[in-house]
Amino acid sequence: MASQRHPGQRHSVLFRFGIVFMALTLAGCEAILPRSGRPDDRPPPTQPDITTGIPEDGLRRVALLVPTSGNNSGVGQSIANAANMAILDTGGEGVRITTYDTAGSGGARNAANRALADGSRLILGPLLADNVRVTAPVARSAGVPVIAFSNDTSVAGNGTYLMGFTPAQSIARVTSYAAGEGARRFAALIPEGLYGQRASAAFAEAVRANGGTLVATRTYARSRRSLQLAVTQLNGEGEFDAVLIADSGSTARQAAQMLRDRGATEAQILGTELWNNQPDLARDPAMHGALFASVSDRMFNTLTDRYRSRFSSDPYRLSSLGYDAALLVVRIAREWSIDRPFPLRELRDTGGFSGVDGAFRFGQDGVAERALEVQQIRPSGFTVVSPAPSGFGG
Repeated sequence: MASQRHPGQRHSVLFRFGIVFMALTLAGCEAILPRSGRPDDRPPPTQPDITTGIPEDGLRRVALLVPTSGNNSGVGQSIANAANMAILDTGGEGVRITTYDTAGSGGARNAANRALADGSRLILGPLLADNVRVTAPVARSAGVPVIAFSNDTSVAGNGTYLMGFTPAQSIARVTSYAAGEGARRFAALIPEGLYGQRASAAFAEAVRANGGTLVATRTYARSRRSLQLAVTQLNGEGEFDAVLIADSGSTARQAAQMLRDRGATEAQILGTELWNNQPDLARDPAMHGALFASVSDRMFNTLTDRYRSRFSSDPYRLSSLGYDAALLVVRIAREWSIDRPFPLRELRDTGGFSGVDGAFRFGQDGVAERALEVQQIRPSGFTVVSPAPSGFGG
């Protein structure tokens, strides 16, 4: 379907999807490095320059709300560093991003109030869903939109947009691919809890949408014994062509081996975006042939190289959200008069945007719809078997 345009919106698909490549190229990014997962054993990245107070330079004021202290300071600071890099890489386009610590005194609510008092017309973040719930009404009362980094879709809407990677989209993509390869009868192993509930609902919908049959779904608690029981029960439900293991790679390895040991030797194993940062899965024979969908790492690997050069550490995988959010702001700044509120209509371009994590666009629900690729786990590593689309229908 053709995009609905309005005066001032982006005029060229090439330009829209080329800005991230231009930014990284101008910054001198050439080397491609291996995947960079969450560097839990490293100290938090070096803190960038953080501005405070009301700027008097006539720039468009944007607040970045992330934890730069406390338990999540590593990932929060990594997001802030990446956002700062994006501004430097693009020349800023008249944008100033000021970072506010959501883990500091008063938490996210105080950070949001400070940002608004400082004249911010847009809020990027927060990271955690609970903080988004606190921030959103504060920003809404001031007529300021929020582009958060959470993947909890329950906090989206009414002026709040989400850039986080949602499991439902990953599950839909890999299920569609498996169906295209001939799978008709599906089963699932789902962890207890909110993530599991949402994964289960998404999988059931994806199976229906692709004309398949959901043979059985079994849930389990976070214990090996519970997982074993769920696998045994699942194998007793009849034959299935494909089985979704909606959990981390470490749990998936256990479940895959249990499935193979109990007779499901031919079933296609499916996973979620949670596997993307675990290349060690390729060392486990039980995981060979398994499929999962996620954003592409190609541009993130390039970003990693520059980040490492600048901060002497690897970025957290979620740092790409900060980079892409800043790129988005820089692009929209061309249509944003300094004395006017943030042009919210620009976020609704159905043609979408592009960044380190590929093409994305915001749906009517405020959640970022992403172009995902499907990867297969092989002895030699992860191999892309279905590339991500370069964009959305123009």
